[in-house]
Amino acid sequence: MAKLKIDGNEIEVPDHYTLIQACEEAGAEVPRFCFHERLSVAGNCRMCLVEVKGGPPKPQASCAMGVRDIRGGPNGELPEVFTNTPMVKKAREGVMEFLLINHPLDCPICDQGGECDLQDQAMAFGIDTSRYQEDKRAVEDKYIGPLVKTVMNRCIHCTRCVRFTTEVAGISELGLIGRGEDAEITTYLEQAMTSELQGNVVDLCPVGALTSKPFAFTARPWELNKTESIDVMDAVGSAIRVDTRGREVMRILPRVNEAVNEEWISDKTRHVWDGLKTQRLDRPYVRKDGRLQPASWGEAFGAIKAAVSATSGEKIGAIAGDLASVEEMYALSELVKSLGSGNLDCRQDGAALDPSLGRASYLFNPTISGIEQADALLIVGANPRFEAAILNARIRKRFRRGGFPIGVIGEGGEMRYKYDYLGAGPDTLKDILDGGHAFAEVLSKASKPMIIIGQGALTRTDGAGVLATAAKLAVNVGAIAEGWNGFAVLHTAASRVGGLDLGFVPGAKGANAAEMLKAMDVLFLLGADELDFSTKAAKFTVYIGSHGDNGAHGADVILPAAAYTEKSGTWVNTEGRVQMGNRAGFAPGDAREDWAIIRALSDVLGKKLPFDSLGELRSKLYAAFPHFAAIDEITEGDSAQIAALAKKAGKMNKSGFASSVKDFYLTNPIARASAVMAECSALARNNFKVAAE
Repeated sequence: MAKLKIDGNEIEVPDHYTLIQACEEAGAEVPRFCFHERLSVAGNCRMCLVEVKGGPPKPQASCAMGVRDIRGGPNGELPEVFTNTPMVKKAREGVMEFLLINHPLDCPICDQGGECDLQDQAMAFGIDTSRYQEDKRAVEDKYIGPLVKTVMNRCIHCTRCVRFTTEVAGISELGLIGRGEDAEITTYLEQAMTSELQGNVVDLCPVGALTSKPFAFTARPWELNKTESIDVMDAVGSAIRVDTRGREVMRILPRVNEAVNEEWISDKTRHVWDGLKTQRLDRPYVRKDGRLQPASWGEAFGAIKAAVSATSGEKIGAIAGDLASVEEMYALSELVKSLGSGNLDCRQDGAALDPSLGRASYLFNPTISGIEQADALLIVGANPRFEAAILNARIRKRFRRGGFPIGVIGEGGEMRYKYDYLGAGPDTLKDILDGGHAFAEVLSKASKPMIIIGQGALTRTDGAGVLATAAKLAVNVGAIAEGWNGFAVLHTAASRVGGLDLGFVPGAKGANAAEMLKAMDVLFLLGADELDFSTKAAKFTVYIGSHGDNGAHGADVILPAAAYTEKSGTWVNTEGRVQMGNRAGFAPGDAREDWAIIRALSDVLGKKLPFDSLGELRSKLYAAFPHFAAIDEITEGDSAQIAALAKKAGKMNKSGFASSVKDFYLTNPIARASAVMAECSALARNNFKVAAE
């Protein structure tokens, strides 16, 4: 720790702090453009100048000077820093005047207006006149993809975007070329950026040089209602803010959550909002004469009642989709059980995960932030770059610190960090388990080894064997120890862990998702769209969902439901963290919240569920499953369950592992309804073809 005085106040801070961090700790406001806590220090905007007593007779850049670099007085006096002296004031005014020399006066048409650092700091630390009379320089705008709009005249060369793409996203596609007046930020060849995290440069840009292309000229920040919620595009559960105007979602931004997404979100999370407006189901439909016809709620419920009455409980089933919240899955499971059925499944992809094996057998046990503590990593049947882009950024963050060997079994491909490709399939996994592979020694020597098992390894016919073998390897190499559980199952579906926690899986004689699709008389699909509907032989299908996607196309009755931004719901992320999403707007037309639809249907079917409000539903839910009440907390799995799972290690076949996500941008009904995601997907496919050639 280091002691120093800031504006006369004595404080103690860690000795690795920079002066700007120490000033913030003391409550002093220091302006900045280039400095960012999560990026390397550039020291090129000079806005954060402070005066250091006893230092050189000129202002110092507080972001580039550490507290250990300043000296105290000759008689043991503490080092002193001043943030508001006349010298500092004059220096900041001069820097601001220089920054505005070439900056265009287009605030009225700039999308950054109202949330622009340059505007705010010019008001607080600048002056109201300029001595510069010459013409401003002009810089050509760059094409860097469909997500980020460039107006490079506004760029102040803070290089935040360059440092983010290089350090966090892991691509060297942006850079600064030229010198002096000719300096400019570019992608060199003016091609679209390929990162799944590129939208974050819009948040980082302190001026209007980089703005959101899909959001351009649509709304001003002060017009929007802001709702804090949770993302469901993957199983990470990133903290987001949904901005709405009236009933319409206008944009989605990240919130800071150090334990999950820090302050980044993926491009799918950020730009999927236009999919919330299109392909929506806004009224019930009933299939008549082979065609879906608009109907009233009464007619739709009547058709379901007739179908349920004509069959028995064992011929009724329910499959939950990837975006379903805990509340609606709980309501549907209670309804189906009351009808005498044990046919439930939340695993559309057939993943070999079973709640009876214990919670630790299907969680990302080390936690997302725990990745930073690991010192060796084995990835089995997963590509985190596409399956969980934010989690992949955390792996890269740990990789950049060094001392973190990474091995991959599966498809491989570009993951934004260096790794050792060990092999394609189960043979390699068994080789490591038996100690015949060099990477076995790497894992054994590590104090906190970590093994990530992806859905690509679990959705196969030998998924149970792969899971148990991975568990056995974790036990053998010491990944299960006091204070550390390195066995990590990486999910891709936001609803999956919550469904497994609820026991939304087949009962004693129940059928799984694939079997239900072929054999049920009445099948409820709760937003289930990722099934292989070419095998569908179910006689009567009820689709409860928000978009006219795969599940709705072959349904006999469609009940229009709310999307994730239109309801209050609970989701459990891949690490087992219970999170609450809030309603930012209302569903269109006659669409209703899923749990309310199921409650109303239960009344018609004569199996009335014992709750009339969301609060009552949650009371029943929390009574049955208390851990759902602990919002933003993780109920840890018992590591002994991994040891028990390890003893079940069974046979595995020879075929290689393949990632479960084939197209990052089109993984769910909302994304498939988005024009922005369709453009990104087409661009990614073209880039892949060019790279392959």
